Amino acid sequence: MPTLNPAADTALDHDAELQACARGDRVALQRIYESEARYLLGVALRIVRDRATAEDVLHDAFLAIWRGAASFDARRGAGRGWIYTVVRHTALNRMRSSARAVTLDEPAAAARDAQAAIEAWHDSSHDLTHQAALGRLGLCLEGLEPARRACLLHAYIDGCTHSEIAARVQAPLGTVKAWIQRSLRSLRECMQ
Repeated sequence: MPTLNPAADTALDHDAELQACARGDRVALQRIYESEARYLLGVALRIVRDRATAEDVLHDAFLAIWRGAASFDARRGAGRGWIYTVVRHTALNRMRSSARAVTLDEPAAAARDAQAAIEAWHDSSHDLTHQAALGRLGLCLEGLEPARRACLLHAYIDGCTHSEIAARVQAPLGTVKAWIQRSLRSLRECMQ
C-alpha cells in the first residue's frame, strides 16, 4: 500500500495499536482512527464514489477492525496494511451488495468507466504529495500500455472483478486476466 502520510508510519505503531485493540483498549482504536481516517476515507471513496456511503463504509470498517483486531497476525503482514485491507474489503462488499440501476447501455458505461479511471489516476498523479508517495510506482504505471493500465486500475482502485473489467474494456475475459497478470509482472520488474 503506498504511504500517503509518511509521518503516520513513524508516529504510530499500527501493530501495537491493533494488539491493544484486541485487549479492549478503545484509546488504541481512537489513535488508529485519528492517524488514518482521512486516508482510509479516500480509499473507501475511490471504491464507492459517494461520500456519505464512504463514511458509512469507514464506520463499518472500524467496527470490523475493533471486532477483528485479535485475528491480526503481524507475522502475515503489517498492521497498517491489514487496516487498509479491512476498509477496502468493506467498501467492495458494500458495492457488491448494493443494487445499482444502469442508465447507460453497457458499451457506453464501459467506455465512461475506463476513461474515468484513467482520468482519476492522471489527476491524482499530478498531486505532489500523491506523486511523492507513489515514487517509482507512478513511473512504472505510466510505462504500461493504456488498456492494461486501465485493467489494473479497475481491479485495484475500483475493486472490479475480472468479469466486470472485461465488460468495461470490452475484451475477452481470458485476455483481461492475462493483461493483469503480465502487467503485475511488469510492475514488479520495474519496481526492482
